[in-house]
Formats: sequence, structure tokens, C-alpha cells
Amino acid sequence: MNKEKNLPLKKIVIYLVLGLLAISIIVPVGWVFIASIKKNSEFYGSPWKLPESIYFQNFVEAWGSAHMGEYMLNSVIVTVVALLVLLVVSLPAAYCLSRFKFRLRKILNILFMAGLFINVNYIVVPIFLMFIDADKALKGWGFSPFFLNNIYVLAIVYAATALPFTIYLLSGYLVTIPKTYEEAAYIDGSGYFRTMVKVILPMARPSIITVILFNFLSFWNEYIIAITLLADPKGGKTLPVGLMNLMKAQNAAAQYGRMYAGLVLVMLPTLILYIMVQKKLTQGMMLGGLKG
Repeated sequence: MNKEKNLPLKKIVIYLVLGLLAISIIVPVGWVFIASIKKNSEFYGSPWKLPESIYFQNFVEAWGSAHMGEYMLNSVIVTVVALLVLLVVSLPAAYCLSRFKFRLRKILNILFMAGLFINVNYIVVPIFLMFIDADKALKGWGFSPFFLNNIYVLAIVYAATALPFTIYLLSGYLVTIPKTYEEAAYIDGSGYFRTMVKVILPMARPSIITVILFNFLSFWNEYIIAITLLADPKGGKTLPVGLMNLMKAQNAAAQYGRMYAGLVLVMLPTLILYIMVQKKLTQGMMLGGLKG
């Protein structure tokens, strides 16, 4: 009886906490969107006042004058290349580690597990120094510097640093798929690669989508590695680094509308992607939880 009486109270507390958490996220995000369509003169009144009209010029100026369009293109290239490299390397690796028994399997699993405990921000300086030495060596041999201020190298670094988490997550899902599917494919004459591509990977689609979304968020919003490896002030920048430059410049010039428009440009792709794949993401996490 006491348990039944306490149940509604527990539900009320849970809903209250969830409601407060939702408000703490929705209100700041909504405020940024509203601020991005305000004229600059409107920022000197009440910050909660609604805009008098929709002022899209902030986005035009942020996209063109503040180079946010160029930064966004760089971020798209870096994120897409990093995801492609990551999937091409991690899917076969996770498949082999989860489905086959071979001599170095245990050691490789331990090494990938150990990688989960290494914060990439702690190794960014050694990576930077290594690239400086590599560029010096290239210069010594008469070639142009290649490793620093190169968005494609940055993408490879992103992919490499995300491998432990991705392989761990994919392996955990792949190991739960019954081996009877593979055995049936082998009997039909399918090889290892074809079995992986045609049979196993389609079944692992929820976990692959989960991996893509998590890593997309990580690569799209990453700042520390990007500002370290793209150190040339006149070189290409990714969106978070460009946004930081924009915030410094627009704060000094008191162009707040342009600054908030830049923030919206950074957030918008993430929100759109989440809306597009939220069902698949939830299914993937639920299936992973049930199978685990």
C-alpha cells in the first residue's frame, strides 16, 4: 500500500526534475535564436523583449562578412572526411575483434579499451610537436609543409582519436548478433568481406547510426585540437574556431546580432541532424541496452 501511495509522488518529482532540466536547455537555446533576428539597437533594452521584426541581415553579415560560410564549409569537409575514415577503419576492426578468434585479439582489445581512458586534450601538444617536426623534415627534403594548417590532416586526427570509443561500441553490438547468419552466408558461398557488408552491417545499422551521430557532434563542436593544429591566422578555420574569433570581434564592435546569428549557424546543423535521426538513435540505444 505504501509503495502504491509513494508511486505518484515519485512520478511527480521525476517529471518536475525533467521539466526543470528541459527548461534550463530550451530557454537559453530559444533566447539565442530570438536574439539572432534582433537589430543591434534592440539589445540595449530588456534582454527578454521580443524582436520588433525579423532582421535576417545578421545572418547575411555573419555568413559573408564574418566568413562563417567559409568556416562552415571547412567544418563540413572535416566532419565528413573524419566520419568516412573512422567508419572505413572501425567497422572491419570491430567485426574482426567481435567475431573471430586470433592470437593478438586479446591484446588489441586491451589496447582499444585503454584508449577510452586517454583524454584527447592531453595528447594534443605531443601531436602538435610531432607535426612540427614532420613539417620541418618535409621542408628539409624540399617539400611544402603538409601536416599543420591542413583540414584533411585534422580530419584524420579526429578519426584516430575516436577509434577506441567507436570500436568498443560497435564490438559490443556485433558480438550479440547470432553466428548462424554468418554460417548460412558461408554455406551460400559468401566470403568474409561480403558477409560483413551484406549480412552483418545491415543488422548493425542502429549501432552505426548511433556512432555516426555521437562522433558527428564530437567532430562538429571540437575546438581544442582545431585551434592547435590550424594555428595559421590566415589559414582555414573550422566553425567553432571561427565562431570564437567572431565573438571576440563582434563583442569589441558591439555587433551582438551578428554574433548570435553565428551561434545559430553553429547549432542549426546539429539540431537538424538530431531531429532527422532521433528515432533511429533511440532505437539503437534501446536495442544496445537490451542486447547488452
